[in-house]
Amino acid sequence: MSDARIRNRYFDDLFSTPDLAWMGQNTNHIPAHPAVREAMIRSVEAGEFNAYAPPMGFEALRAGIVADLGVLSAEALVTEGGVNALAMICKARAKPGTTLVTTDPTWKWPCMFAEQAGAEVIQIPIYDPATKYKLTPDALRAAVDDRCALIYIVDPNNPLGIRYDREEIEAFAEIARSVGALMIHDCTYRDFADGHTPVLQVAPEGTVVSLSFSKWLGLAGMRIGALVASPALVDEFSSTSTSVLGASVVAQRAAIVGLSVKAEWMKDVRSIDRANKAMIVAAAEAAGITVPVQPSHGNFLVLETAATGVSPEAIVEAARREGVMIRQGRYHTARFGDRFIKVSTSVPSAWAERFCEGLPAYIATARTLNDVPALF
Repeated sequence: MSDARIRNRYFDDLFSTPDLAWMGQNTNHIPAHPAVREAMIRSVEAGEFNAYAPPMGFEALRAGIVADLGVLSAEALVTEGGVNALAMICKARAKPGTTLVTTDPTWKWPCMFAEQAGAEVIQIPIYDPATKYKLTPDALRAAVDDRCALIYIVDPNNPLGIRYDREEIEAFAEIARSVGALMIHDCTYRDFADGHTPVLQVAPEGTVVSLSFSKWLGLAGMRIGALVASPALVDEFSSTSTSVLGASVVAQRAAIVGLSVKAEWMKDVRSIDRANKAMIVAAAEAAGITVPVQPSHGNFLVLETAATGVSPEAIVEAARREGVMIRQGRYHTARFGDRFIKVSTSVPSAWAERFCEGLPAYIATARTLNDVPALF
């Protein structure tokens, strides 16, 4: 069976698991704001799904995204999830003989998109307490040259949860300018961070921000995201789009209303998220697991598992057997993947409690597992 089919069956089995606690994909499972739910129901009842959406997104949503980001001189292009925005950008700029420079760990899919286009991917190791688990301007400067077409910064970083300061973002943008590269600022998790600075606020030319409604608004299965850039760059990227018939109408209606209630909604979501993090940190430390990045500015935590004496994969499989989905480090990084598991925290408190109560048993079961199936 092909890897694609094995992967598909893996996730199909997860969806078929009754009462599964989804705690590995950083998706938001806190019950939707009533106004957002009502917007989706109204759209379905009106039969709006029978028609194609505007190809760049509803104008109200495009304007709302730009206003929420605080970059009114830029323009938004609505996409089928944040990953689609990144694929579009990589398709436009990654070519044979060019490089995409990013960190390790990073989010792996843009690396794959760049390689598919013939570019070389250069990953700079950042899993290092000496640099506070961050990319430094000096390390980035040393890794780029005139071949560099794309610098890809995930901020907050998935999976580490670090957040870059304004001065660091300014430095990264200056380095991109110095070699004529496009800086992609993946701001998927910005709504869980304090003091986040989108690159467009400090360097509006030669930069692009990618966004998702999967994480803060919980619309992962609806597939809606966006890229935000100068009008000229939006024209360039939209010319490479395969999503010529627009993103989900129902999802866009939900996103429009979601932006209108975001302040009150995220206050509640972040309160639950912080409480879950505190609970999980305490349970992890009691089990002999360390939490290297605190606070995490994402809706997730990295838990270092070396002291348990078992592999991250074995712990993930043991948790899956108990109806809890978490992620092994190798999903994010081959170099550092044997060090950690990742646990999502924007979930109902009962899920976090289930994970905390079950963690000692997951570790015990993991010691008995000799053959862990493929994980994704």
